[in-house]
Amino acid sequence: MVEACGIILAGGNGLRLRPLTLVLNKHLLPVYDKPMIFYPLSTLMLAGIRDIAIITRPGDIKLYSDLFSKPEDLGISIRFLTQEKPLGVPEAYLIAEKFIGRKSVALILGDNIFVGQGLGRTLSTSIVSEGAKIFSFPVSNPQDYGVIKLNQKTNKAEKIIEKPKTFVSNLAVPGLYFTGSEVVELAKLLDISDRGELEISDLLNLYISNGQIEVNNFQRGIGWIDAGTINSLYEASNLVKVLQARQGFIFNSPDEIAWRNNWISDQQLEVNSKKYVGTGYGEYLKNLLSIM
Repeated sequence: MVEACGIILAGGNGLRLRPLTLVLNKHLLPVYDKPMIFYPLSTLMLAGIRDIAIITRPGDIKLYSDLFSKPEDLGISIRFLTQEKPLGVPEAYLIAEKFIGRKSVALILGDNIFVGQGLGRTLSTSIVSEGAKIFSFPVSNPQDYGVIKLNQKTNKAEKIIEKPKTFVSNLAVPGLYFTGSEVVELAKLLDISDRGELEISDLLNLYISNGQIEVNNFQRGIGWIDAGTINSLYEASNLVKVLQARQGFIFNSPDEIAWRNNWISDQQLEVNSKKYVGTGYGEYLKNLLSIM
């Protein structure tokens, strides 16, 4: 089995979400009934990843360490790394170079929300020993994302184009990337773009040119929202609310995922539920034990 680690990029200044983010890191904002950071953490846990690093601003380290003061209660380990100034997604690999070592890595952007039945099955087979695996998702506004240009003959990824000004395709690349440890050395080859950042599209294009990338389409029933704007944050909350009300499940609960993965015991789940006594989330965790 491939040894893998996970990285949540939770830095940045949240400029598009101001005034909400004037004094609070955006990844701590609520997405319906849970802080946003629970969602990318849950995504990594669904992929079977237990060794996780959260990259954030120096001033936010204490907030995250307070929130996840005992990660062993979730059967995982969490390390906190600092990003002094946001310089693009690939910078995360450079910051986490020692953490990654020779392990495969899954990098997720902290404001990317994934929900839906079957997500765990999809993610659990996505870890790669080398090369890259990414996903595509059809969107109505591809000009706002990195999109996949497909080769018309082979239908394989030919190039990733960042926020194209003219239509290339409607297949956006969500902020979730599975790679081998070689990603660190590839990230070192990148130059700063005209936007003043290291571009994830440039990194993925290196994998394409090397013939080392696999693109999978998310199946129907899996939803993805980049909750980086006021409207998308609101939409994400509504989506989670509707799905949970209709299906009776709480999506992206790290506590439940850890328990279902057999990373924590029934007794630990009960202890965890008591941290949320008097809330719907706490009652949900408690009821999981009674319906087994």
